[in-house]
Amino acid sequence: MINKRLLVKNLLAHNDENSFYDKKRFISIGEKEGKGKFLKHVCALANSNPANNSFIVVGVEDEDNKIVGVDFFDDSKIQNLVNAYLDNPPLISYENIPFPHLPEGKVVGLVTIKSIGKVCSLRKNIWKYYGGSVFFREGSISLPKAYGIELKDINSDAVATIEQHAKNNIELTLDGVIDFINYRHKDLESNYKVFKEQFVVCWAGNKKVVNGITYHYRVDIELINEQVKLFYSNLDEVTISFDNDSFTTIEFVQLGLGAKQKYFPLEKVVINFSENGKYQIKSDLLFEPPTYDVTELQKIYKRNNELVVKVEKSMELSIKEVRSLKYLADSYLICFLNGFEEAKEQMEFARQVLKPKYPKINASLKEALRVLRKVKYS
Repeated sequence: MINKRLLVKNLLAHNDENSFYDKKRFISIGEKEGKGKFLKHVCALANSNPANNSFIVVGVEDEDNKIVGVDFFDDSKIQNLVNAYLDNPPLISYENIPFPHLPEGKVVGLVTIKSIGKVCSLRKNIWKYYGGSVFFREGSISLPKAYGIELKDINSDAVATIEQHAKNNIELTLDGVIDFINYRHKDLESNYKVFKEQFVVCWAGNKKVVNGITYHYRVDIELINEQVKLFYSNLDEVTISFDNDSFTTIEFVQLGLGAKQKYFPLEKVVINFSENGKYQIKSDLLFEPPTYDVTELQKIYKRNNELVVKVEKSMELSIKEVRSLKYLADSYLICFLNGFEEAKEQMEFARQVLKPKYPKINASLKEALRVLRKVKYS
């Protein structure tokens, strides 16, 4: 079993960017340029390593390898994005790796890419890249290749050595449990569960009971053996259940216009543990968007836009307008889910405008965009 934090450290310590490893300060798959660049690198790494894993480490400064972290990213449907744009798409996963020195909510992203042994290419145009393009790695650069396309296995020994040095052990596991419960989450109720005498899952959060259902909020869930953060949110609620073979979470979002809020199930994630030291994560989107009268939404959407403009121009807001900001993210998200396609761009714009003066509203907009991204790629 590989300790992913050790894997990241080994990649950073012993390797410059090469044909099986890349590093990024951040990735942005919410817009065409960022999506195109990400798909190019995935394609190039898959083609350059047909017989072993490739990696992209996210949240690292390029010049000095300083680990600065990125926001927790839990898009379990990232494989769907790759499948939509690439022919012979590799198997891909994005994992969130906690590092002790990073602020709460910040992690290092680890993208693992596994080729299926066939030439991977762009299926259709994206940003400035044309459908049919094939990319390979030359040193630290992903470049197109128009002729002589041949997959060669040149990195298996190097990758196997790096992964071997990142193997987990009982000391690392125990240290991880103690650190999670006694230090990082000493202000929250923490628990752990051992599955199949091998896997340790820790979770922490506050509890509240609504209509007889126990919800957890301010939730952090980690698979300690691999040092992978499975879930993190300061805003949304989850239910947690488990038996001897599996650990299940259902994430809920509070959504509504104004003070009329309801709980909506968003996603169910089940981790099934096996006796052979393997586990599988299955996620199912449960979200059914609420529908509202379009005329009412048009009025709300217009008011939202006007409110953001007032903040942008540093105009004084009334008490009622300040109170309305609390529901800005919800109403924008509802507008988008009811056919207002431009609402996504408005949310991105509002984040930049509100971030300096209203950080909590900015955080709620970020959460709304996360929900939107999950729904879109499902």
